[in-house]
Amino acid sequence: MPHPISILKTGLVVGLGLLMLACSSKTVVESDLGLDDAPEWVNEGTQFLNDKDGRLFHGVGQAPAIGDASLQISTADNRARAEVARILSSFMDVVSNDYTEAAGSGKDAVSQQAVSRQIKNLTKVNLTGVKIIGHWKNKKDGSIFSIAELDMKHMKNTLGMVKDMNTDLSRYINQHADNIFDKVAQEK
Repeated sequence: MPHPISILKTGLVVGLGLLMLACSSKTVVESDLGLDDAPEWVNEGTQFLNDKDGRLFHGVGQAPAIGDASLQISTADNRARAEVARILSSFMDVVSNDYTEAAGSGKDAVSQQAVSRQIKNLTKVNLTGVKIIGHWKNKKDGSIFSIAELDMKHMKNTLGMVKDMNTDLSRYINQHADNIFDKVAQEK
């Protein structure tokens, strides 16, 4: 009969091996909803899109059949706008981090809190430029999908209208936002 300590050691080694195997496996997330008759944007979902039309933030929202078509469309539209807000916020977090790193330390350092506050304000202002560019109704279950779009050009143009914005931050965004967008879009 094996010694209890050796059983414990063997169990521990096997357990650690399984844990390491589980941690090293990559989670695969299927982004295609598999709706055969749906437009491509429904199946692709929320994303950063860099194509012939420019650098775009696309948000997709969905609302189940609720009996009131107007309310259903409004719900899907609001959810699509919220998706644009979410990815714009994550994009602006990257911009903020890159800017504070580029600003350095010492007398050239910028206040992370001030930059963060300005980035949040810029995100809110830019959300006024989000447009609903399409709808699709799933005939099988009656759900409605909306797609919202925010163009990077609009975002940059909005910078000129923001009062009290740090001029260095504004200049940094104008010069680097496209490259940061391309980097973030490739990571997604």
